[in-house]
Amino acid sequence: MTYLISEPCIDIKDRSCVDVCPVDCIHEADRMLVIDPEECIDCGACEPECPVEAIFPEDALPEKWEPFVKINHSFGEGLPLVNGLVETYAVENNVQNS
Repeated sequence: MTYLISEPCIDIKDRSCVDVCPVDCIHEADRMLVIDPEECIDCGACEPECPVEAIFPEDALPEKWEPFVKINHSFGEGLPLVNGLVETYAVENNVQNS
């Protein structure tokens, strides 16, 4: 099981989670941070550090944020894909984080 970053991170990108990650699995996309599930060791160090509560274990991700499974898992296919998926989600859901 991996951790995932979800909607509250869009346009916030607080990097507190990056600072505590022992394996550097958190990466910066254009509008949010994402966790590479191939690198994540499921330690959970990032979750309590997130000030906007955007990080969840994959099996505890709220259903309303199900698209973030694909967004985080697409990191291995490149940041352009991640950026496109995030942009599409943000527009379709009128995300207004700041």
